[in-house]
Parts: sequence; structure tokens; C-alpha cells
Amino acid sequence: MKKKLFLLLLFFSFVSLSCATCPMDLNYVLRVPWNTSGCDNFHQNRTNLTNNKNPCCQSLLSLFGVALSQHLKETSLFNLPNLPTSVSCLQEYQTKLSSLSLPGDLVSLCFDPLQFVITPNICASIQTIQDWKRDLGESTKLDTACKPDLNDLTACDACVAAGFSVQHQLLDIDGNSSHAIDCFYFTILYAAGIVNEFGPEGDGTLSCVLGLQLNSQKRASHKTNSALVFGLTGAGVALFVMLSLLGLYIWWDKKWRKRIYGSSRFDSGLHFEDQGSRPKLRPNTGSIWFKIEDLERATDNFSQKNFIGRGGFGVVYKGALQDGTTVAVKKIIESDFQGDAEFCNEVEIISDLKHRNLVPLRGCCVIDGDNESYDERVSERYLVYDYMPNGNLDDHLFPPIDSRSGIPREPLTWPLRKNIILDVAKGLAYLHYGVKPAIYHRDIKATNILLDAGMRARVADFGLAKQSREGQSHLTTRVAGTHGYLAPEYALYGQLTEKSDVYSFGVVVLEIMCGRKALDLSSSGSPRAFLITDWAWALVKTGKIDKALDASLLREGDSVNSNPKAIMERFVLVGILCAHVMVALRPTIADALKMLEGDVEVPPIPDRPMPLGNPSFYGNGNKFSISPALSGPQLHTGDMLR
Repeated sequence: MKKKLFLLLLFFSFVSLSCATCPMDLNYVLRVPWNTSGCDNFHQNRTNLTNNKNPCCQSLLSLFGVALSQHLKETSLFNLPNLPTSVSCLQEYQTKLSSLSLPGDLVSLCFDPLQFVITPNICASIQTIQDWKRDLGESTKLDTACKPDLNDLTACDACVAAGFSVQHQLLDIDGNSSHAIDCFYFTILYAAGIVNEFGPEGDGTLSCVLGLQLNSQKRASHKTNSALVFGLTGAGVALFVMLSLLGLYIWWDKKWRKRIYGSSRFDSGLHFEDQGSRPKLRPNTGSIWFKIEDLERATDNFSQKNFIGRGGFGVVYKGALQDGTTVAVKKIIESDFQGDAEFCNEVEIISDLKHRNLVPLRGCCVIDGDNESYDERVSERYLVYDYMPNGNLDDHLFPPIDSRSGIPREPLTWPLRKNIILDVAKGLAYLHYGVKPAIYHRDIKATNILLDAGMRARVADFGLAKQSREGQSHLTTRVAGTHGYLAPEYALYGQLTEKSDVYSFGVVVLEIMCGRKALDLSSSGSPRAFLITDWAWALVKTGKIDKALDASLLREGDSVNSNPKAIMERFVLVGILCAHVMVALRPTIADALKMLEGDVEVPPIPDRPMPLGNPSFYGNGNKFSISPALSGPQLHTGDMLR
């Protein structure tokens, strides 16, 4: 019977289709600077179309949300009035997309016209703004949190949090948890169309609320081009003369210095008294300038037998200096440094960091590409650190089986794990608050936590570190780090804050307490990635926090003093809180340290979006995500962001 009614509805709809017109203005599709790259090769990547998980379909859904938000503002309707209208709008939408040289069947493959037709059977029977206010009142958290410019990361987070709060209100009224995505869909349209003062086409609304990836440079460059033309024309002649004189000076200075100092020098102006065999102290720091011959001698010409491992941006070798000191020499392969001067400046910053929970930098070396003796080396760079005899944390958490005995290494005890977590927290707190301006590490993970002779933890690998700037809420920078440890807002936006390090720290805490890797792409034969943050959060929310603890911790003993289970569970809760998806709900590293030490209570774990890897977050593909940070990066085996 239902099928007959549905077919009858379709018949009358298509009969009247020729009379239907789309009430929405879709010209914005051509003027909004949205990133079309995901749809350019649509037919080469036509996967997951049935539930709309295809990246192109997600982008098109978000883009169509602009029109629906504007339509809500103009008509007070959360959806289109009938099927013919929906079909007409989608046809016009495809026309606009085709004019951008995109495939002509995108809309038909991604959408069902019925999904945009108004119906009373979803989310508290809301169909209009009047229904919304009837249930929620004249004002909600959305009305304040989502009103300002959402380009700011903190403001965006507040809007996201308000969206989930209002969604819960609607679900309480509706009483049907299966309508969660529909209710979330309504909060998004209301935030974009009614609340935000910049409207649905505002950059902040597009990226934060509707989750649309933008080509931000297109809009910015249009506004600045005319000013640049006049400015550069006026200053062109003077600049040419100045650069010519400067180039002549640099050439003369470089040639003169090369004659005086030989191969070992810094372009930044940091020089040494002579070129003897002994290494020289660098001015104003405790670090040392090493000659390449010293490092080659120390590492037996960087032989494979001295190879320790690969770091975040280079390879590391064990070495012994002439005085017998054992060191770790990192040969840099790639980094963010644009030149030797910038590299030297970063070394100066690192050299000033003195803390018992940081791996100290002993010195550095730069081989200039102009050197005749080392003409094959093009600006080779080396960092020399104190050697940590107990390796990195990852080797102890997930030890390989001994090839001789066939027995795995003994797992870390609870006292050792506790001290390691506290040591890492103190090291991070120093970077965030002990130096001015603050330093963000960007790549906190188990392999970058080294253990000294006393098994105390030291944070290593500052090659990716970035200094903050006074008054800035975040830095926007090239994403660097490792999947599984990257905070969502940093992985997707490139927006770096101290809370980005806190997220990575939370993941490390969970690894230590749970005895599982942050990310496992082959867990239990599942086609989806295992994320420790999702797994641990689900156990805590179902009252099974003890199931998250590493089994070896529970076997250590029955005494309350030797095996304080309550303290272990507190550490797990702090890890989950630090690794919360939303920036605003994470503690600072200072607050996290207080929770770990028991000085303050751990607050209730707040709700969070569906797990990043959970396909149910997308539902049937008919709704939007309120923030792109909640969708998570696409993960591929062996993929590491640099």
C-alpha cells in the first residue's frame, strides 16, 4: 500500500514538475570560493555514493546548504515545500556546477530529491522557525555562540558546542534518538541562515558551520591586488637599486668570510674565532658548533651500525665524541626551514630551552653548498643531542619479541608509566608557559619521548616546533605531525594552538594506560581504522573504564597501595579529556597536570561528536556536519604528514 501511494505521489509530482520553479537563488555557487578539486576526478573515485561518504558529495551537500539556509531566512521553512520544487532546484544546481566544468551527473549520483522535502516526521515535528521557537524559546545558545565571525578558531568551537547542546534539547523533546542527525541538521541551517551576522556566504559560516573547504587565497588576493600594483610600481626603481647594492655586498661578504672561516660558518652572522679541531661554543648559548669531520668521526662516517632510527624530519645516528661523550646525531632530511639563517635562528631558540624533561641540544652543524670540499652536500644540516640510553617510549610500550629468546620485553610497571606521563606533562608545560613566547611542539608522540638512564621521560624532536606570537589565538601553518596524534583542527585547518599539543598528549596518555597504539589500520581485520580515542571514550561512556586499562597493570598486584586502580582510571579520564575533539573542551596542559597529580578533580567527561572513524556519523548521507574538524583526516596505511 505504501509503495502504491509513493508511486502515485511521484506520478502527480512529475506531472506538475513542468510548472515548478526553484525559489532559491543558486548563483552563489559561481562566486563562493569553494574548493572544487574533490569533484574534478569524481568518476575516478566514485566510492561510498550510497551513504554519501564520497568527499565530492559531502562538499556538494555543504554547498547546497547555503541555499537552504538562505531559504530558511526568507521563508521560515527548514526544507523545500514539495518534491517538484526539490527536483527543480537540484536541476538548477547541476546547471551551475556544469558551468564550472564539473561532471553533469554529480547531483543525480549524490542526492535524492526527497531528502530536501519538508516533512513533519523528523526532529520534534519541526518544519518552520515558528515550530523551532515553540520548542526552544526565543533564544538558544546558538543565538549568541554562532553570531560573531567564525573564522576565529575559538569562536568556531563555541558555536560547535552550542550546536550539540541545542541538538540534545531537540532530542529530549522528540524522544527518538534516531532523529539525532535530523535535529543536528536543523541546528546547522538555523545557525547559518538565522544567527550568524555574516550570513550563509560568510567565510566563517561556510567553513565552520557548513564544513565547506574554501580556496581562501582567491578571495584575499582579489582585495589586495590593486593596492600591491600601485605600491610596487612606486617603489620598484628604489627597490631594484637597493637589492643590487645589497646583493653586491652579500657576494663580497660571503667570499671574504669563506676565505677567513673556511667551510664551517653560519650565514646568520654567528662566527667563531678560529678553525681549529676543537668545537667552539656558540655565542649566548650552551650549544656547540661542530665541524662535519667531528661528526663523521663520531659516527664512523654515519655507518649503518650506528643508525638509531628515523625522526620526524631526519635520520639519527649514535656517536661518540673525542672526549668520550655519547651523543645522538640527527641528519636533517626535510624541514620547514627555508634557509640556513632561519635554521640557525631556530637552533638559537632550541638552545635556550633548559628543562629536565626536555632532551638537551648539544650543538649543530651546517655544510654550505658553496664549499668546494663538500660540493655534493647542499646545505646539509645536523643537530647533536644528548644520547638517551633507554631509547624511546614506543619501544617499551610495544616491544618487539626478542629474536634470541622469543620472549617479549617486560611491560612497563605502573610507577614507571605514572612518572613518564607526569614528566611529559611537565616538559610540555615548560614549552607552553616557561618560555616567552610560547613554543608549540606539533609532534608529541611515543617515539618522540625518550627515556634517560633513570627511565625518566624527556620530550625530544623540536625540529617541528613553532613559536607563538604575542596576542595570537593560534598560528596557521603547514601541517606537520603523525596521524593518530594530530588534533582535528590542526589536521584540517592548519590552525595550531597549545591545545593541539594537549590533544597529542592525551593520545600518548591513553597509549601508556591502555597498552594500545594510537592508530591501527589493521585492527581485528576491520576495514576501518582503530582510533584509541574513540575506543577509550566508548568504554568510559558505557561505564567500562576498567576495560580500557592495560591488562598488565591489573596483574601487578592486589594491594590498594601497589595497584591504585582509582588513580589509573583518573589518568585514563584525563587522557580522554585532553584528546577531546573540540578544542574548547580540552584543558590546558597546566590544568591537565593538576588533574593528574590529584590537586583538582577531573570534571565529568563532556559529550563529543560521533567517533571520527564511525560511518554512522554521516547517517544516511542527507545531513551536514557542523564543523569540518569533526570529520577527521582521510587515513591511509603508512601515511604521515610532514
